[in-house]
Amino acid sequence: MEYTIKYKAKNSYETEVTDALWQFLIAPQDNESQKLRLAEFKNSLNAATEESTNSLNFNIYRVIQRKAFKSIEFEANFIVRKEEVNPFSALDSIYNAEHYELINSLDFRITHEQFLNATELTQFPKTGINFEFEENRSVFDNLQQLNNWLFSNFKFKQQVTDTRSTTEDFVSRGAGVCQDFTHLFLAIARHNKIPTRYTSGYLHQGNGYKGDSQMHAWAECYIPEKGWLGFDPTNNLIALENHIKVAHGKDYSDCAPIKGVLYTSSSTNTTEYSVEVFAREENAPDVFTQSQSQGFGKRANQQQLDFQMQWQQQQQQQQQQLREQSGTIF
Repeated sequence: MEYTIKYKAKNSYETEVTDALWQFLIAPQDNESQKLRLAEFKNSLNAATEESTNSLNFNIYRVIQRKAFKSIEFEANFIVRKEEVNPFSALDSIYNAEHYELINSLDFRITHEQFLNATELTQFPKTGINFEFEENRSVFDNLQQLNNWLFSNFKFKQQVTDTRSTTEDFVSRGAGVCQDFTHLFLAIARHNKIPTRYTSGYLHQGNGYKGDSQMHAWAECYIPEKGWLGFDPTNNLIALENHIKVAHGKDYSDCAPIKGVLYTSSSTNTTEYSVEVFAREENAPDVFTQSQSQGFGKRANQQQLDFQMQWQQQQQQQQQQLREQSGTIF
């Protein structure tokens, strides 16, 4: 399963910029479920570009422009292969007291401290949260319920929040973008002692999924005996083939796609972004095109439903075995 990703950005300034440095965190990550097969990054001024890694060891592009300019365009193209992974494998829907004992242990809290502490953008709201973890439910079930609660109680709406918006802002407005859904998911999960990290990347929207015109965001939670699993509260999904990961961190500030330092007297500037994610045939030539394979997203979505149905059947069988062993009728 493969995708072509096209990222574009254009920055324009009222007066000349004499010196500039940008850092782009936009390249898909190589991990066990995806492989970056081809990458291309360029800019309209042919400014010097270098590839490196940031402090969290994710790949970045650095661009340095020493000559005066008033406008610059950036373009990146990627081809990514996604593996078909069943996210429900090794998950247990049955309450396991040992999981909660582990979560409450000192060693666990020390190991995952980075993704347990609240940040300025992920503070637990003082009001407006009527969701609670249920002590008799599994960790996964509680997180899936949280995913659904956010999706059902908040609206996806652009231009009502910005990158500095807090969870309080999102709750009071009742609407926002994927960044806001994810920050509130992080706040509630961390409040319930679940290590949770902010994840940035790309979303194939061919199946009608919600996301803005730039990059997508979702949460990854650490579940005992399973490891890290992605939850997309904007779309009420488990992160699967439609989600292409770039980086993770404590919140948006660790994963901002572009950062920069400019020397200019300009008081106004405009920035335009666009991201396109195209499904492609795996035997297609390694060239960047505008073509898009329709219906691919539906196949990926159906696969997630199939995986979930298989998992639910396994859970029902496991529960039936427990009933027979205990001799208890439920």
